[in-house]
Amino acid sequence: MSEIPGDLKFQNSHEWVRIEGDGKVTVGISDHAQALLGDLVYVELPQVGDSVTVGNGVAVVESVKAASDVYAPVSGTITAVNAALADKPETINEDAYGEGWMFVIELDEPEQLNELLVPDDYAELLEGEED
Repeated sequence: MSEIPGDLKFQNSHEWVRIEGDGKVTVGISDHAQALLGDLVYVELPQVGDSVTVGNGVAVVESVKAASDVYAPVSGTITAVNAALADKPETINEDAYGEGWMFVIELDEPEQLNELLVPDDYAELLEGEED
């Protein structure tokens, strides 16, 4: 079972959200997602200033096995990206919930956070996938 930090919220498609408290959230992919993908070799990030809509593809992660879209867990504006991932995409494999963060979104609709899964619900989702 993947480690699931208690301070995060999750989307069904395995993105995590850390609420920063200033109207912004940091987003990445879960430890479970990076484990499924395997060794990441490329990350395509959005641009600062991009407008994103909940549920739409925002970024792409590529591994030796597959390419996978990363979806916006909330709507808003990209205010920061983790440019270090361009040179070291494997950081996501090594530290999915820390240095492997992908981008920061300034929220348009903070109530969208209520639609995301709390850690216990995300753990149940993962258990369901294993059955």
